[in-house]
Amino acid sequence: MLLLKYLLLTAGFGLLAGALAIVVYDIFNAIQYRRMLAAGAATAPHPPHAVRLRLAGKLAVIAWLPLLLSLSIVVVPSGMAGVAVSQFSGTRPGALHPGVHFVLPLVESVALYDTREHVFTTAGADDPKKKAEVLKVQAREGLSIGLAVTVRYRLDTKRLDYIHANLPGAIDEELVAPVVASVFRQSIPNFTVREVFATRREEIRKSATEAISTRLGSDGILVKEVMLRDIVLPVEYARGLEGLLLKEQENERLAVETEIKQKQVRTAELEAEAQKVREVKHAEASAQVRVLQAKSEADAMQYTLPLKQKQIEQSRLEAEARKESTLKNAEASAQAKVIDSKAELEKRKYLAEAEANRIRVTATADAERMKLEALVLKQNPMLIQKIIAERLSDKLQMIMVPSDGKYFFANDVLRSAFSGNSVTQPDDPEDPPRRPNGSRPPQ
Repeated sequence: MLLLKYLLLTAGFGLLAGALAIVVYDIFNAIQYRRMLAAGAATAPHPPHAVRLRLAGKLAVIAWLPLLLSLSIVVVPSGMAGVAVSQFSGTRPGALHPGVHFVLPLVESVALYDTREHVFTTAGADDPKKKAEVLKVQAREGLSIGLAVTVRYRLDTKRLDYIHANLPGAIDEELVAPVVASVFRQSIPNFTVREVFATRREEIRKSATEAISTRLGSDGILVKEVMLRDIVLPVEYARGLEGLLLKEQENERLAVETEIKQKQVRTAELEAEAQKVREVKHAEASAQVRVLQAKSEADAMQYTLPLKQKQIEQSRLEAEARKESTLKNAEASAQAKVIDSKAELEKRKYLAEAEANRIRVTATADAERMKLEALVLKQNPMLIQKIIAERLSDKLQMIMVPSDGKYFFANDVLRSAFSGNSVTQPDDPEDPPRRPNGSRPPQ
């Protein structure tokens, strides 16, 4: 439809331009002809025809038809709404929604309004970078507070005719801003700075939202949300309030820690009670276990006593058997000892007889040996001197002397030795001397 409208406008303005061009062209030809006649030209040109006003008028009349048709077509864009205004009856009721609408050209016009959400913003303090209006209010103490407020609103399409007929054109500056400032300046003086800043901030925002919505809603402006973004406090009060808030935070922290300590104490008490209950339950269970053990032992004793009696009887019989066995072993040991002693006596007897027999045999052998030695000495008397010399000292050396031994010193020695031992001299000088018991001295 926009293309059709633009085509109709182009056609209408084209026809008007054609009509104007015909009139201008005819007037231009007439002026040129007159100039040539005044100059006395030899050959006069063909006289021009009269100005074609009738043709130009027809074209102009025809041009109004597409122009009127194009003016009757109104296109309302998306996100907007229109209000039809008549030159005779004024604002027509109802609103024109986005789309194509037809109106009476040159009699009715359409005023367009943006129905999307609008945002009105105030600042809490002067900021050269931002052009927002500064909103200052006074609290109960008389201190000035800066409020940074944002209001989201839109126009009610159902009451768009009322808005067009009764409200100013610049709704933001001339309607929304005064209403928002008036509501906050009326409500904030009922609260202290501390309440505005901390404790009742949300309550103030909700009450202001209700008041703004009520006032603007009566004029066909729907308020969606009122946001209290920031509160700018006086510098001195902000410092004191910051210290007070820090103290309150410290107090809250101490309260939380105290509550935690109390919970810990309560937890310890509960744990102690639980431990006590567990110990009592454990003691009861131990007692029940002991009772059951005693009952089981008592039940077991009914079967154990006969077994114990049998074991005692068995032990007694085993003791008697060990006693009899011990007595028999003692008797056998005594008999064995008697037999051993008899065998020992027999052994000693045989040993004595064997010793006596050995002595007799030894004595006989010694007698035989001495007889043989005496016979050898008798045959070789010099052997006596050799034997004596060898036994007197290992340092003596054998000396050969005459066979008669007349000057040999051993004769005197032998005599004195034999005389001291009471050795009987035999009658035969070649027979070796003998002891009184008849035995020969050792050689």
